[in-house]
Amino acid sequence: MKVGLLIITHNRIGDTLLETAVNMLGGVCPIPFEIIPVTTGSNPDQLLQLAKSRLESLDQGRGVIVLTDIYGSTPSNIATRLCGHNGRVVVIAGINLPMLIRLLNYPNLNLTQLADKALSGGQEGILLSCDGVDK
Repeated sequence: MKVGLLIITHNRIGDTLLETAVNMLGGVCPIPFEIIPVTTGSNPDQLLQLAKSRLESLDQGRGVIVLTDIYGSTPSNIATRLCGHNGRVVVIAGINLPMLIRLLNYPNLNLTQLADKALSGGQEGILLSCDGVDK
């Protein structure tokens, strides 16, 4: 059993990021996942019910990490409403490619460890390469 991954983002951001990460790692996703796109025409209450259903199917007893894009947005608000699921849900906002790469590289960690890896990958993957100031 592995920790599950639920991605809830605007439009196809989640699809594109996960597809890219999986391709970079050889084409196979090492953990069970589901992706829910949120569009301007989406009904948040219906998406919440869909997310709860997907959460149930992903949680094989080790929990689920829910990744979303912008904290405070509709996808994030839906994700945050999943937090009460038997204490086995971690929600992280600010999904990025380094976060996904790190998460997928450690598929056998427990929920807390995997969440820490995702956070560290996301944070350490944001760097300033050039400060734009001529020296």
